[in-house]
Amino acid sequence: MSDIDFVGLLSFVPAILRVTTPILLAALGVLISDRAGVLNIGVEGMMLSGAFVGVVASAATGSAAAGLIGAIIVGGLLGAVLAGAVHILKADLILSGIALNIAAAAGTTLLLFLMTGDKGMSGSLASQVLPKVTIPVIADIPLLGTLLSGHHILTYVAFLAVPGVGIFLTRTPLGLRLRAVGESPESAAIAGINVVRVQVMALIVSGAFVGTGGAFLSMGYVSWFSQDMSAGRGFIALAAEVMGHGSASGTMFASLLLGAAEAIAVALQGRGLPSELMQTVPYIVPVIALVVYARRRQRLLARA
Repeated sequence: MSDIDFVGLLSFVPAILRVTTPILLAALGVLISDRAGVLNIGVEGMMLSGAFVGVVASAATGSAAAGLIGAIIVGGLLGAVLAGAVHILKADLILSGIALNIAAAAGTTLLLFLMTGDKGMSGSLASQVLPKVTIPVIADIPLLGTLLSGHHILTYVAFLAVPGVGIFLTRTPLGLRLRAVGESPESAAIAGINVVRVQVMALIVSGAFVGTGGAFLSMGYVSWFSQDMSAGRGFIALAAEVMGHGSASGTMFASLLLGAAEAIAVALQGRGLPSELMQTVPYIVPVIALVVYARRRQRLLARA
């Protein structure tokens, strides 16, 4: 590979990191809930709701921080709603998550129309933009500055959260209790762990992560909200968590793979290839990866 090609490849890294950020944030949230035995299927709806509330709160207050806080809160509240549906109303977890996704898609569209008269994007709901971060000294280093500096603040949050979540799940008493609940709720209850409390906490934290990813979509990608702007990224985050084999680092690498697929698809749309075909790439890649993962798991189980 020539120097020009290498530099061109590095210049593509910021786009990959930008696309990966909301997927990774949501996938880490899914990981936390999954390890507690309550897989967050409502991730798509939570991400969409976080994006909507982030813009509304930011537009109302004139503060990007308020928008981010609002997105985190609404994500956590929806996690609590999902937990209440499962533990109080005794509803099925999967069906409750699907219902939440449908309700969020319809609800955000309705509220956007009532507030602006437009179900698409609207300048009257333009948000403040969350800042990018320039790292002193590193930013001035050729190539390395492109890789490590000048990214969105939530990009740094997402990747710094990976070791944090990993340590939480494997090294802290609360994380170990959470994993115990996910592996065997009955045994955890016998050991004196409040299973319901742990699972409710896991869904709330999961929703907060997903809401943060939604805030990035409407306050980092762009500075407005549009109908269904999550565009399936919540489901892609679910695939990333499954591909990550239940670990924070594995989830990060899977998110990077899926983010790269989406970034490449966007870049190729302007190269004469059918845009409809390129738009399917981010969804085809996780399907192929999950099929490969399932086949590999079957072989391992057969050998065992």
